[in-house]
Amino acid sequence: MRTPLVFGREPAAWLSLVAVLVKLAVAFGWNASPEVQAAVNAVAAAAMGILIALAVHDGLGAAIIGLAQAALALAIGYGLDWSTDKQAVVMTAVAIAVGMWDRTQVTAKVPPRKPLPTA
Repeated sequence: MRTPLVFGREPAAWLSLVAVLVKLAVAFGWNASPEVQAAVNAVAAAAMGILIALAVHDGLGAAIIGLAQAALALAIGYGLDWSTDKQAVVMTAVAIAVGMWDRTQVTAKVPPRKPLPTA
């Protein structure tokens, strides 16, 4: 399955851009606390989840993953002290759980190919 694009780019690229812009703004004078920075990134992740859900038309899974990313970013911003390894494991678990659910909800647009005859 092809990754849905938002304005011609992958969602991860947009979220990376937002994170870098926040860091640049802080580096060049925006006096934002770590909590505010986390909130901006969390809102961006949630908005991206909603955009993906709208783009794929049956993207409840994308919205759930976006919400989980937003919640995790917000929790980290407000003091949750998890290593990047723990964060990755939690987000992987969320993605797998959503994928397990999605698998029963989505049907292919084309039928499966018939196997080639064996000699």
